[in-house]
Amino acid sequence: MDYHLLSLPEVFGLLNSTPDGLKSQTAGELLLKYGKNTLSETKKKTVWLIFLGQFTDLMIMILLAAAIISAFLGDLTDALVIFTIVIINALVGFVQEYRAEKAMTSLKKMAATHAKVLRDNNVIVIASAELVPGDVIMLEAGDVVPADIRFIETHSLKVNESSITGESANIEKSTARLASGDYSLGDKINMGYKGTFVTNGRARAIVVLTGMNTELGRIATLIQIEDTMTPLQKRLNGFGKRITVSILAICTGIFVIGLLRGEMAITLLLTVLSLAVAAIPEAMPAVVTIALALGSKKLAENFALIRNLPAVETLGSVTYICTDKTGTLTENRMTVEKVYSSENTEISGIFPGNDPLLSAMVLNNDVIIDSDGTLKGESTETALVKYALENNFSKTELESSYPRIAEFPFDSIRKCMTTVHSSPGGIIVITKGAVESIASLTSSFGAQNRSEIISRADIEAANGYRVLGYALKLLQKLPDELTSENIESSLTFAGIACLIDPPRPEAKNAVEECKQAGIIPVMITGDHKLTAESIARKLGILTSEEEMTLEGKELEKLTDRAFKEIVDKVRVYARVNPEQKLRIISALQSNHHFAAMTGDGVNDAPALKNADIGISMGINGTEVSREASDMILLDDNFATIVKAVKLGRTIYSNILKFINYIMSGNTGEILAIILAPFFGLPIPLLAIHILWVNLVSDGLPGLAMAYEKPESNIMKIPPRDPEENIFSAKTAFRILRIGFLISLVTVGTEAWAINNNISNWQTMAFTVLCFSQLGLAMAFRSRLSVFTAGVFSNWRMVGAIAITVLLQFMIIYIPQLNTIFKTHPLSIRELIVTIAVSSIVFWAVEAEKFILKLRNKTL
Repeated sequence: MDYHLLSLPEVFGLLNSTPDGLKSQTAGELLLKYGKNTLSETKKKTVWLIFLGQFTDLMIMILLAAAIISAFLGDLTDALVIFTIVIINALVGFVQEYRAEKAMTSLKKMAATHAKVLRDNNVIVIASAELVPGDVIMLEAGDVVPADIRFIETHSLKVNESSITGESANIEKSTARLASGDYSLGDKINMGYKGTFVTNGRARAIVVLTGMNTELGRIATLIQIEDTMTPLQKRLNGFGKRITVSILAICTGIFVIGLLRGEMAITLLLTVLSLAVAAIPEAMPAVVTIALALGSKKLAENFALIRNLPAVETLGSVTYICTDKTGTLTENRMTVEKVYSSENTEISGIFPGNDPLLSAMVLNNDVIIDSDGTLKGESTETALVKYALENNFSKTELESSYPRIAEFPFDSIRKCMTTVHSSPGGIIVITKGAVESIASLTSSFGAQNRSEIISRADIEAANGYRVLGYALKLLQKLPDELTSENIESSLTFAGIACLIDPPRPEAKNAVEECKQAGIIPVMITGDHKLTAESIARKLGILTSEEEMTLEGKELEKLTDRAFKEIVDKVRVYARVNPEQKLRIISALQSNHHFAAMTGDGVNDAPALKNADIGISMGINGTEVSREASDMILLDDNFATIVKAVKLGRTIYSNILKFINYIMSGNTGEILAIILAPFFGLPIPLLAIHILWVNLVSDGLPGLAMAYEKPESNIMKIPPRDPEENIFSAKTAFRILRIGFLISLVTVGTEAWAINNNISNWQTMAFTVLCFSQLGLAMAFRSRLSVFTAGVFSNWRMVGAIAITVLLQFMIIYIPQLNTIFKTHPLSIRELIVTIAVSSIVFWAVEAEKFILKLRNKTL
């Protein structure tokens, strides 16, 4: 219902109410009909359901099956190790999913707990949950608006609606019906919204909507959706499914062919078990999670706090950053940048020795200066006073010389504020307000005429400035009847002041860096179109004629299909509401973009929740927005997002290096198990050997890869295609090639040892596999040669390799570990052969890099 377009009698009639409120009996009946004025919450998963859900992944099921088979065959050591791995992976997944979802709790906290209401012709205080449509409530400064309301009576009322509408300034409210037309929430000045708060004045209002039907309730509905998957989660999920299908197909094929050939079922089960364990990258979930946690720590050091670990990687994959204007791209600090004085001789003597315009700026305001020099007051007025103070004007001295004796506060009808001061020369009248309003009250304009002044104001407004006009007059005495009509007439124009919330100095460079990285920054704001466009042009967000600005009322008229066709061209959105912010994110995602959304208000929470990564503000953000987000900017600075993107890309690059590394090693293990019987050799590796390599030889160097420095071109390349698989055809072929080489050196070592009657052949093959993968880890660190990048440039990798070698020596030479890992001590000759053969893989990968460099290509 468009309550803002109805007259007050129509509103009362529609809600069966009166200006004196409802009867208690009627209110009770309506409470049963509409329900309590509270926000409801959808049912959440229980802790046990979340934990058990971790075991539904097919790869986990295969590991569980492998553990059960091992236990059935009497190999309790292998079974225990596999069960431990499964539990650890389940706990890692559980912790990630069991993120405390406090957004609804925070939203509920915003609601007023009590309200003053007219019932049975008496003003009583009741719990706000008991309010019903038709109730008449009383509001004053400091109150939280308890429901969606239509104002009946206002007295200098201002409401802060920034958390709902995105409008940064306090809104002057009125009671009059609005003319027919399309209005954004912020423009419905005769309405109030649940969760906003009164900053000035008092009012009476009628409740029109309660509970989940309010604007706050609609936001609550929008944030109660399933978490979206990050690019890495989607890619790893698809990768895991493909691996699982491949494992099942290979194991089933080998088992069936073996049975047809007459082989023992027990032997085939052991082979299939080894294959399954070899194929599954057991260390991958833990290493990826730890790598993301390390990235989260680095981001925190750069003023970005991560709430959802996969968001670290998502930062490196976003193609669009939809950012709020106020406080993120701008300084959230109104500043006077320009003043134009009329230099009118008629008022030059009103403030002897002082400029009339700056004197008026100092006196016509309600700013208070604390003992420590801090200015306290409304942001626009503090900016005006600050400018005058910086130009050597003293507020204390001027207020002492020209004390205020009367005032007429600003209201939305007059659109001006007037203060009256006594002086030795008479009574000084100072009026401040919209330039058109001031011009209509003015009889003398000095060197310029009325149209020239209004034209100047229009030009500055088009440039994004908030323009205020000043006019003065000197009276010999106060009129008998002190009214605004008597005082605000026959004024002399003094000049105009142009204010703006200036762009952050570092924001322009950050926007440019985004564009170089193939990321498109988009401004979404509740402010007016001209202001938004001006800031967007200054920052380089809006640079060409093809790029569009779209207002909320224009977006509302577009169908989803029409909007989807133009969304890639829009760079600025002005005067939008919460559903529209969510619609913008959805349209970008439907065009296969990964969108980041920044925001600080309650109105941003649905889009933050639905975006691929939601980024809230740590300084000026509401608790609701922070709880709905994946990352919190501790300094509210857009430039911090760009730093985070660079780090996110680096982390993702390092995770890909790790995945390519472990998949090359796992491929080598699988091919070794398949090739050995093909050449008439026994299976070279036991399940526990493969688990050791996958967890220790892969795990420690994999963690060290998370510390690799960014490649030199990390912010010069476009984001990865969101639809692209983890492995391209080129990458898959390289993994197969390197895996085949690892299998050859492993099986070759086994064949050589057996041919030379060396009883330790299995320990040699196991050690060759382990050391080959350590060499591969060193070679996979960078696209550049290890010797160019620096052997010790990542000392953690060197340390991880040294520790892994030491651990391998321990399971070879400590008798107690020989029993557990089924190994035997190697002689010096056998160890030298093992190390020499293992190095083949490292030198082969380095040779590949050298050849590609000669061809001016990279990996």
